[in-house]
This record gives sequence, C-alpha cells and structure tokens, in this order.
Amino acid sequence: MKRNPMNQFSPVIAVPDLPRRRFVQGLAAGGLLLGLGPAINSSWARSADTATGYAPVLEGTEFDLTVAETPVNFTGSPRMATTINGSIPGPTLRWREGETVTIRVHNRLAVDTSIHWHGILLPFQMDGVPGISYKGIPPGETFTYRFKVGQTGTYWYHSHSGMQEQTGMYGAIIIDSASGRSVQADREYVVQFSDWTDEDPMRVFSKLKTQSDYYNFNQPTAVDFFKDVSRSGFRSALEKRKMWNEMRMSPTDLADTSAATYTFLMNGSTPAGNWTGIFRPGEKVRLRLINSGAMTFFDVRIPGLKMTVVQADGQDVEPVTVDEIRIGVAETYDVIVTPGDDTYTLFAQSMDRTGYARGTLATRAGLAAAVPQLDKADWLTMGDMMGAMGGGMAGMDHGSSGGMAGMNHGGMAMDHSKHAMPSGMAMGDALAKPSTTARHAKTEYGASTDMRVDMARTNLDDPGIGLRNNGRRVLTYADLRTIGGPIDSRGPGREIELHLTGNMERYAWSIDGLAFGQSTPVHFKYGERARVILHNDTMMTHPMHLHGLWSELESDGGGFQVRKHTINVQPAQRISFLVSADALGRWAWHCHLLLHMDAGMFREVVVA
Repeated sequence: MKRNPMNQFSPVIAVPDLPRRRFVQGLAAGGLLLGLGPAINSSWARSADTATGYAPVLEGTEFDLTVAETPVNFTGSPRMATTINGSIPGPTLRWREGETVTIRVHNRLAVDTSIHWHGILLPFQMDGVPGISYKGIPPGETFTYRFKVGQTGTYWYHSHSGMQEQTGMYGAIIIDSASGRSVQADREYVVQFSDWTDEDPMRVFSKLKTQSDYYNFNQPTAVDFFKDVSRSGFRSALEKRKMWNEMRMSPTDLADTSAATYTFLMNGSTPAGNWTGIFRPGEKVRLRLINSGAMTFFDVRIPGLKMTVVQADGQDVEPVTVDEIRIGVAETYDVIVTPGDDTYTLFAQSMDRTGYARGTLATRAGLAAAVPQLDKADWLTMGDMMGAMGGGMAGMDHGSSGGMAGMNHGGMAMDHSKHAMPSGMAMGDALAKPSTTARHAKTEYGASTDMRVDMARTNLDDPGIGLRNNGRRVLTYADLRTIGGPIDSRGPGREIELHLTGNMERYAWSIDGLAFGQSTPVHFKYGERARVILHNDTMMTHPMHLHGLWSELESDGGGFQVRKHTINVQPAQRISFLVSADALGRWAWHCHLLLHMDAGMFREVVVA
C-alpha cells in the first residue's frame, strides 16, 4: 500500500457541535487573539497607513518561517489555529526573478508539517508534498527549502499536511520581474480569501461521509415545486422532481460546505472585521486576488468599479475588463481598478450563496460602503448534469451504485468499458484537435462512481452556475489569453484522458473511479509535449492542480488559450490542455478542494 501524502496527523481541536442552522458571518471583528507577544502583534503593524488585517511582508533571499499553534477568535468562540510566524494569513513573501531563495521552516507543532509553493517551478524535492517529494517536517525539526526563482507574478503557499491548510496555514507570494514591472500601478494590495470553521475539519469530513448534503440548506421545497407547476404545469413539475429523486441527487448540490460551518475571511478578517485598503482618488490600484479557501469558490465584484484582469495564475494576460470574477480554489487573478472619490465594497460571495467575505476600498480607515445582498442560489441545469445532451437527458449513464441503475436516457449512452482506448494512446493525425468522444476506463464502473457523462460540453465561455445572465460582465476562460503564447510551439505527441469521478452518496472522490492508493502514477516522458483531457463525470466543479508543470489550456478547436497552474473543470465539462514535461521527478496532481483531495481525487505524476 502506498503512503497517502495527505494522510498526515493534524491538530485535534476539541469543539462542541455547532447547531446545523447556525450561519456564521463573522460575529465579531475576529482574528488573532492579542496580548500574545510581539510576533503576533507585529503582523498588524502596517494597518495604520495601508490596510487593516494585512499580513507582514518579508523581502530578500533568506527567510525563516515558524509553524505553530495560535489562539484565534473569528466567531465569538476561541479556537486554536495553525499559523506561520503567528499570523493568518502567513507572511507575504516577496521574491525577485532570477534570485535564489532560502527558506527555513521550523516546525513547532506536535505533528508533522510541510509547505508547498503553489504554482512555483522548482526541483521536485523542494515541492513540499509529503509522501511524494519528501517525508515532511517532523515536530521540532527544521527543513530548508532552496531554489532559484524563474518566474514572476502572484502565487501562494500552504501546508500539504492533514487539514493544516484549513486551520490557517497559508500565505501569499509576490515575485517581481528582474526587468521591471510589466503592469503599472500606483498602489497594490494582496487580497487573500479563505474559509474558517470552528469545527475540527476532520469532524466536517466525517459528517460529509455520513451525509454528503449535511451542510446544504438550499434543498428543493414544496414552495419550489408549486413555482415549477405555475411555470411549466403539474405534469412537467412532477417529472422534474421525480427525475431528481430517482437519481438521488439534488439540483442545489453546488458545494459540500456552506456558511453553516464556515466564516469567510478576507486577509484574515471576518466580514465584521472589514479589511480596508486605502487609496487616493484616481490612482490605479492593483489587487492581487488569491483564493486560499479549503473548499470555497468565491464570486468577486466591487459594485461601482470595473476590474481589468491583467494576470491569471501569475501569468500576464491580455487585459480584459469585467464586473465579476469567479475565482476557484487555488487560482489567482491580478486586477487593476481606478477608484474615484468614493468608498467601495469588495464583495466575495460563496458559490452556494450562503455567505460572503467582504472588505472596503476607501480614502481613509473607518469608512464602509453598503454590502450587497447575497444573490439567490441557482439550481443546476440538465446541461450541468448531462453536458451537450442535457436538454434531451441523453448524455448521462448512471452507474450501478446510484439511482436509475443500468438505465440511460434516450438510448444514446454507451458502455465504453469494452471499447475504451488505453490512457495515453497515440492518435496520429487526430491530435490536431482534442478528441470529443468519451473513453471511460473500466475502473469507472463500480461503487465509487455514481454517474458518467458521455457527451460532455467543451465550451469555455460559460461563467458557471449562478453567474449566467446575471446582468453583469463575468470573466470566463474564453476571455483569457496569455501574452506571449504557448511555452512550446510543438503540438502534442499523444493524448492522455482522465475522468473526474465520484459518488456523492458515499462522499467518494476519485480519478477514473480510483482513489489515491488504488491508482498507478501518470507517466510523462521527459521532454515530451502531450495533451491532457479532463472529463468531469460529476455534478461539481473541480479545481485541478498539476504540480511542477504548466497547464496550457486549449480552446475546443485546439488553439492555445491561457497558461494556468489550476484549472476549474465544470460539471459535465470536457477540457484539454498541453503539457511540456520539462521537470524531472515525482509530482502531485489533485483536486484542490481539500476534502475531495483527502477523499481520493489525487494522482501521482512521474516525469522520467
């Protein structure tokens, strides 16, 4: 049995059960408890003239980071958090392209820890994934990371041990160009989103394993049924409800967790804490948006201000101006705003619409603008469930472990277990464009998979559930184009297809129906250029992160779109990207929803 790189011991925090209907939006200003020494107080030292709740910035080439437990209070109840140098977020690390950085990480916990440098290209031994790139950092020991910085932009770092990322162990990275700034701004702020729970994260996981919709209170009601009757008639409404019931699925299953357990943070501040960034009217302000949440997609907007996107995942993109951005877990976006003589709310609502993080852009501290109402929670559509054939209900084949076993609607679903092409099989001239025919592995036909989508959609211009036709200009992947084009002008030599799979009732997550520990590594030959297809057979969006290598997203026609380290794959969607296997070693590849990764949606990658 392989050692599971996520299966590290995390601090156990004894807390009482929260009432299921207690929604916490930040009952107090929240944050680190004061009076605990200069290491903690110093993390807020910059707040007087720049921003409240802003993490300390460490610059240079030599860094010391100490991981320890620190008392916090985000909801009115004290808890213990996992912190770096006593702050949440941890210190912002500012590096310079071309320099070699040395980072000494001191573990003051009673359990192992680690730090992964998300999106940073480095030797695999420095990547920070226990069980893959090294053994981790035992209690009382120090591990020294050392590597040359070969890129620029906005990134972040976090623990890859147990649930430490959920309990506060994350921070921002800014890498300045050796040749000067490519994006001009008068002022800049890191804006780091996250989610906090007073519960022991393993308790949250246990609840979901027992009842996958435990935190979902947006379930269809009798009132919704009669609304459907008034819109489309009794028979149609009854058939719709019957279909969802037979599938044992809910059209409101947008997220596994919600504000029933989470308080949403902006730079470590609760909504009541009101993180504030100061500006002078007319300045160009650069906001480095980072989603460091464990499980939460945030939809970000600033009412009254347009945002011009200039970077995605640290890479310069052709500027595109929007009203709203969905930022998936682990993604980063840099935007430019030009505020006038006014006060603005920076509003980041969760995708399931149960809560939000918020802050303020203002000309001085102490000001606040109106906070928007949460948007109404939207329902998944047949397109979200069944892809290209959603309207006719023909594209989804339900596995034998779920409802409607053995059935396929419309007679168009096909059992590919006997006709599947081996993963990685060369396709000759067909490689000019990504393939569109689903090739389900035989391992998908089992208890760990409750649905399979045969005719997935390939569009990149869909902003996603809850953002369609909302009257605002919402960023999509189709809007993003990396300046300078692809890293490598070669086309792919082969195509690798992997399916994102799960069983909601069992709260089981996997790739090709296999959880980590049951699967074999994905192999790349050093120096090759390959196409990867990710085909989502689930009803949830998965932010997929490939360590050590860039993922160059393609349009559905096979053209270069944008370079990323984390790609959101929407329900019933099929996306493709090219990989240049230019980094030898062992790497991790996983869904960045922490509980999905821990449940098994994880693979090892070997480049040799």
